[in-house]
Amino acid sequence: MRVFLLSVVLAGVAVAAAGARPVATPGVSSSEIVIGSSVPLSGEAAIAGNVARGIDAYFKSVNAKGGVFGRKLKFTYLDDGYDPGRAVNNTIRLVQQEQVFAMFSSLGTSNNLAVRKLLNDSKVPQLFVSSGATTFGRDYKKYPWTIGYIPPYSEEGAIYGQYVVKKIKKPKIAVLYQADDYGRDLLSGLKRGLGKKSKSIVASVGYDPTSTDVQPLVTQLKASKANVFMIFAFGKFSLQAFNAVSRLGWKPQIFVNDVSSASALMAIVPQKAATGAISIVFGKDPAAPVWNRDRGIRLFQSILKQYGGDIGPRDLKDGYYTAGMATAYTLVDVLKKAGKNLTRDGLMRAATHLTERGNPFVLPGIVIKTTPTSRFPLTQVRLQRWSKSAWHPFGKLLSLKPR
Repeated sequence: MRVFLLSVVLAGVAVAAAGARPVATPGVSSSEIVIGSSVPLSGEAAIAGNVARGIDAYFKSVNAKGGVFGRKLKFTYLDDGYDPGRAVNNTIRLVQQEQVFAMFSSLGTSNNLAVRKLLNDSKVPQLFVSSGATTFGRDYKKYPWTIGYIPPYSEEGAIYGQYVVKKIKKPKIAVLYQADDYGRDLLSGLKRGLGKKSKSIVASVGYDPTSTDVQPLVTQLKASKANVFMIFAFGKFSLQAFNAVSRLGWKPQIFVNDVSSASALMAIVPQKAATGAISIVFGKDPAAPVWNRDRGIRLFQSILKQYGGDIGPRDLKDGYYTAGMATAYTLVDVLKKAGKNLTRDGLMRAATHLTERGNPFVLPGIVIKTTPTSRFPLTQVRLQRWSKSAWHPFGKLLSLKPR
């Protein structure tokens, strides 16, 4: 029923857009570029709303220096509570009422899927979505106005599988995953990375993102006697998983997917469960000791202090803010490449012909690259291990091959 209602809403929006008086370049004036986003500022994923706050602070710093070709960036982000229905309402408002030039870095797999057809039908750019679901980079022929940003979940899962094959003798793997494209991508990638050892997955259980508590599922997974635990969960569900591991006295090798690996989250879970956990990393973590004297992190902290509003010491160590700034840096780069005569077509051309080196908020050596047929901007990562209440990167840069 919910899907039917969303379809009706989207159909109505498409009709309204078709009958509206045409505007040459919505969201662009001689002095301003209007950018929109829908993000969770409340609910179980509220901490990830700091991605949008990091974006906002970076845009303000750009505006203070004159903007992009003299135009200031106006960033309007609305709270969707991590709910797809609210994301649809927010997107309709931003496109129709706020007349945004583009939607940018909206967060969540289900939320972005819920609005993808609407935005593509209306030819509104859906830029650098905050989801690694493979579909956002793979299905560009059907959805040419959409592009992802972060490494695809399927490739992240494959990296964990490959690590297990190389490093863990006689693995018995349990998997907790979110039962949508986000969790299923990670799980399918894990199986591919394990190859012939995919049968070492002894238990896997998916949870509905509208659930309240996944701890009983972790108890169920522990009963499998697994010695490896994959936490492919987001927000409060990841926290609950770590809490359950600690409470049960379970001691598996834990892998936690990237979007739930922020130090701000890891620091508040039981450390006896978190210590030794492994994840991937592509952005500089301001809480990681290795970046204490890094110029990019100093720039991030300077911008956040000046333009971040009511922030505290913890915010200066929060990688969600840094992730937002990394994405914002890339968008500003794309806007510059699109030129002074801004159009939505020109924006998409720039976004799909990108070779960005030196983004100060991502790991050294990473090149953010796209082509019209390769819409996975970030395809280089490292592994990292949680120890002494901080992440410590190890190994060389790994290159992903999205499919």
